[in-house]
Amino acid sequence: MQVYGTQYAFEVCQIYQGKIMRVRILAASIVLFVAGCTGFRRGSNAIDPNQPTVVQVDNQGFLDMAVYVVRSSQRIRLGTATGNSKSSFRVPAGIVSGLTPLRFIADPIGGTRASVSEEITVAPGDTVGLTIPPI
Repeated sequence: MQVYGTQYAFEVCQIYQGKIMRVRILAASIVLFVAGCTGFRRGSNAIDPNQPTVVQVDNQGFLDMAVYVVRSSQRIRLGTATGNSKSSFRVPAGIVSGLTPLRFIADPIGGTRASVSEEITVAPGDTVGLTIPPI
């Protein structure tokens, strides 16, 4: 007859705890995997890449401004922002594809010095606010 003592009970307990730990690690891995995969799903509030990119210009100056968008070395006129008013312009779809670095130029009509914005990254469907301060 064999008597099982505390050593045997301790070994059984270690084996049991090891299995529980493996099950917990497996469960946590599955939860993280599923959570990571669902983050790449398109939700109802996903941005549509076919949405137009819009520039809203707040011309606080007196002079009318010709507004241009610049991508690399390509400069395209968007329109004229009348003095002391707000205007909206659509950026052509061919200019913005994915994340695109752009600059904007406000050239005063009848003036001598154009203002150039910092380079910003724009995505399709974004609305860019451009404020022209009074000079």
